[in-house]
Amino acid sequence: MPHTASTAPDLLIFGGGYLGRAVALEAVRRGGRATATSRDPERRRALEREGVNALDPADTPALKAALEAATAVLITAAPDAHGCPALRALGPLAGDAWPDWIGYVSSTSVYGDRAGGWVFEDGPLNAANLEGARRVRAERDWLDGGQGMGLTVQIFRLPGFYGPGRNVVERLRDGSARLVRKPGQVFNRIHVDDIVSGLFASMARPRPGAAYNLTDDEPAAADVVIAWAADRMGLPRPPEVDWTDDSVSEAMRRFYLDSKRVSNALAKAELGWRPAYPTWREGLATLLEAPPPPLRLVS
Repeated sequence: MPHTASTAPDLLIFGGGYLGRAVALEAVRRGGRATATSRDPERRRALEREGVNALDPADTPALKAALEAATAVLITAAPDAHGCPALRALGPLAGDAWPDWIGYVSSTSVYGDRAGGWVFEDGPLNAANLEGARRVRAERDWLDGGQGMGLTVQIFRLPGFYGPGRNVVERLRDGSARLVRKPGQVFNRIHVDDIVSGLFASMARPRPGAAYNLTDDEPAAADVVIAWAADRMGLPRPPEVDWTDDSVSEAMRRFYLDSKRVSNALAKAELGWRPAYPTWREGLATLLEAPPPPLRLVS
């Protein structure tokens, strides 16, 4: 049955990274249980310390038991050359016993470049790079499988996301930020807390086969955001580089090939979801108010 605000899920998260951890902690906060996968033993230990069950995805018996106990499954692991690793791992274990809700985390890169135009969930998928093309394939594999087996699969297309420990404020503090300028280039962002609230809103109102853009309300250029944050912090603006400069990584350069404005209207209408940080200003202002994270000593 759908999860109401008072119904705590038993959540299996395939991919216990930055986003997976945030979702798991929210499930625990709501009184539910969360199991997250990670191949990294240290990450598994860290998750366990925070009250999240953690397992190696290669541990087939443990993965099967977690799947059988779950009322919801979230896939945050990125696809590889062979498709979605979660589908390969979970498919043979589930049989007909899939949970009530399956969420697949995708990317707005599936839309490709729109030269600054708006994109909506029912628009064409014209991924412009390999990562985006793999996301398109993984989405199709999950949706096709869901339709064939009567599963409640939802797709969530995310832009670049940020939050505590992963944001431009910290890059400005440690001196690693760069003011990369490409005239006319805009994109959306989203705070990790707003992704989490969108996912739980979907658990309460599942629609099989749905795809949702979870983004903020205001697309903006990267250099505008960095300059604003530097000014608010009283720091000099970082060195300005062109997006084609050798100091810009190949991955970042591919990112700058796309320019689009992503609509979140469907998620608002169908899920009753509203971002707590509707623009990057509110999100970064909260992070600016937070004290810098303590130094972590490696023993």
